[in-house]
Amino acid sequence: MKKILSILLILTCILSFTACSGNKNNKVVIYSSAEDFRNEYILKRLKEQFPKYDIALQYQSTGNNAAKLKSEGKSTECDIVLGLESGYMELLSDNFAKLDSYDNAKYINEMKISSDKYAIWERYSGTIVINKKVLQEKGLPVPKSYNDLLDPKYKDLIAMPNPKASGTGYIFLKSIVNAMGEEKAFQYFDSLSKNVLQFTSSGSGPVKLLVSGEIGIGLGLTLQAVKEINDGVNLELIQFSEGLPYTTTGFGIIEGKQNKQATKDVFNYLYSTLINEDKDKYSPEQIFEGQTIKVENYPKEIKYSNMDGIRDLKEKDRLLAKWKY
Repeated sequence: MKKILSILLILTCILSFTACSGNKNNKVVIYSSAEDFRNEYILKRLKEQFPKYDIALQYQSTGNNAAKLKSEGKSTECDIVLGLESGYMELLSDNFAKLDSYDNAKYINEMKISSDKYAIWERYSGTIVINKKVLQEKGLPVPKSYNDLLDPKYKDLIAMPNPKASGTGYIFLKSIVNAMGEEKAFQYFDSLSKNVLQFTSSGSGPVKLLVSGEIGIGLGLTLQAVKEINDGVNLELIQFSEGLPYTTTGFGIIEGKQNKQATKDVFNYLYSTLINEDKDKYSPEQIFEGQTIKVENYPKEIKYSNMDGIRDLKEKDRLLAKWKY
């Protein structure tokens, strides 16, 4: 009887260990810096495709995502990083596995990168977003240039994301530095700050203030503004002569996780399928050959700003050190 009990105990331990190991091997953790509504769609589609996998998608803001990954290194619980700005992907490239088996031929030339540690997930832009009702109620015209935004009549009617907290805010800062020169650009923001009701802590902040009618003009995220328009909110998008500022985000696999079957399956599906669905539904700006904009009310003719140096994190740190709002 003692022998039988011992054997049963050993078998129980083995089965428990196997079950735990199986669960661990079936778990995939994604750190994403994409917007909530996009994360919800991606997670829903992944769970439909892989019902036997335990897939967790954790939202991390751009700065927090980069800091967390830098702190955790390769020992992180994260398996896949999604939608993190390309500059940070470059900085953290030692943490990522090589993507040798993935062909970047589908990307347009300007979206092809030299790194084999990550792939481009999207190009996203910022634009000037207007709540015409607010401006009309105050008897104010729609601005036609960045200089128009300095007019005192727009005092407390403008919002912009804080570049120190938001990637969207930084692309506006960098594009104006590139357009005006650094000294004039910071003089410009000194003047603009007098009309700004709030430098928001997130890129979505200005659009939310526009939706609530608290402001009339927002330096906001194009894709988010379009989503609100498609949801019935009366907003309007404007492109100033300098063009739309933009940046890119990437996605990759944490080194050491690339051989786990569940991770490979999920990443393959992101690369082959969900990246296209995300472009068709939410973030449609061109990164692929032959790609067209299918999102209703999204600008079809986009002139982009000069974004030279947008992935240079040393330059970013230097410029942000001068930002005082």
